[in-house]
Amino acid sequence: MGLYARLTGASLAAVLTASVAAAQDPTFFRIGTGSGGGTYFPIGGTIANGISAPPGSRPCEEGGQCGVPGLVAIAQSTTASVFNNTAVQNGQLEAGMAAADVTRSMYLGEGKFDGKPHEKLRIVANLFPEDLHLVLPKGGSIENLGDLAGKRVGIAQAGSGTQVAVLQMLEAWDVTRDDMDEAELNNSQSAERLADGQLDAYFYAAGWPVSAMVQLATTKGMELHSFSDEDLAKINEIIPAYIPSSIPAGVYEGIDYEVNTPAVSALLVVSSDLSEDLVYGITKALWNDNTRNLLDNGHAKGKQITLDTALDGVMSLDVPLHPGAEKYYKEVGALE
Repeated sequence: MGLYARLTGASLAAVLTASVAAAQDPTFFRIGTGSGGGTYFPIGGTIANGISAPPGSRPCEEGGQCGVPGLVAIAQSTTASVFNNTAVQNGQLEAGMAAADVTRSMYLGEGKFDGKPHEKLRIVANLFPEDLHLVLPKGGSIENLGDLAGKRVGIAQAGSGTQVAVLQMLEAWDVTRDDMDEAELNNSQSAERLADGQLDAYFYAAGWPVSAMVQLATTKGMELHSFSDEDLAKINEIIPAYIPSSIPAGVYEGIDYEVNTPAVSALLVVSSDLSEDLVYGITKALWNDNTRNLLDNGHAKGKQITLDTALDGVMSLDVPLHPGAEKYYKEVGALE
């Protein structure tokens, strides 16, 4: 195991593409997620649990783990989408959770990633919608994003899909980094600074409920900006992957109104270097009854991760499915 831990890049990919049938030889599988206060990390942990079946574990039919035999999957906390996709491309991670818009741009080498295509990215599944939360202090409000000029604003971590999208949105309202006192912070850090009066607003895209916001709402209190229909249409025109969505009233204490906001799909992405057999097994394990039970009883967003929605929007992204995932979806009739 010590030797394996030192393997990187092509050597690690070679190990991972080996047969998973030899139970005495564990196959390690790292999933990049996000910060501890967000949604990626707990969901990634659930997925890792569902697809794992370490050597020596009891068989599924005897109440053991029902994942890929010999697979040891681990969820790693990261700065999210951009980092995860880069690490998958470079062989530093086997899989990652990432926003659909960022994944498309990185695969094609467009926008911020112009001329730098990440050609090894492959999709396993669409997971759940990530709603953009624009968090304000209790009693605070803005008319639109233009009102954030001159404010202290958390724009999410460098390396996150949220930051990439938010900067595009703000630019459409003529607001740039130079026009505000921006802070590159994760969700938990942003919530703490807002509570302490050090931020006037912060952005975070995640599946609700977000744990750091639950805590903020129940202690200091907060508001969420509800976007107008016109602003949602404007955002969708700028970033087509962000579609109109809503956060129901009552998700967070004190937020007794429906919040209209843009949302983007969260994807599970892997490297094209991984074998068809391995990714087929992982995809099959992702959608078995055992993983279904874990998702339904874990984070609230887990219930929205279903086989019925696994391919929603995927074919329009121009990012290929991994052949192993494609094989599984054809086998179960989800794909022709």
